[in-house]
Amino acid sequence: MTCQELTQQGARLCAGCWSETVFISGAVCDRCGTPLPGDPAPDLWCDSCLAQPPEWDRGRAAVLYRGAGRRAVLAFKHGDRLDMTRPLAGWLARAGPDLLVHADVIVPVPLHRLRLFRRKYNQSAELARHLGRMAGVAVVPDMLLRTRATKVQEGMTRAERRDNQSGAFALNRRHGVAGKQVVLVDDVMTSGATLSACAAVLRDAGATQIDVLVLARVARDG
Repeated sequence: MTCQELTQQGARLCAGCWSETVFISGAVCDRCGTPLPGDPAPDLWCDSCLAQPPEWDRGRAAVLYRGAGRRAVLAFKHGDRLDMTRPLAGWLARAGPDLLVHADVIVPVPLHRLRLFRRKYNQSAELARHLGRMAGVAVVPDMLLRTRATKVQEGMTRAERRDNQSGAFALNRRHGVAGKQVVLVDDVMTSGATLSACAAVLRDAGATQIDVLVLARVARDG
């Protein structure tokens, strides 16, 4: 799936890529999904979330954004590898069953129309569609709108990322989210600025529970 080696299962990990993929398990921060030392326990928070809680309630991630996990995300996101959507959505389903069991709706992080035109598809929306079928949860791909183009965030500080995403999202007036439990889906979480901006819009619109589920998590110190 992330290299040129063919596998009998098609868009799956070969043995080499599988050994390089760090699937997140064990103790994790309940808010952002980053791995933590020690044994699993309820309501664990990393130092970053304790100091500056995100706008959402709970978070989970499937893999660390490194090695073959990173290559899988980049191939899916920039390499037109839509054949990878179903297995990657399966990673999400296995990472967040506790988030999905009571969810009313799955909402992907939107792309701005200009970026969508260049990329041809929204990778988060594709993941959300397949995840919804697997989990039996409704998916609303256009619940959120990206109202302005934002700068590429690579190399930005946490504060710069937050400022870059501020005011960049709005609720689509054709849909309502009041009283609903939402699972917000994206491909990668770094600082969480994009997801926090989206969650704030959903919260203002009346969502009662907002959880985030991402394919890959950039690891940071707990």
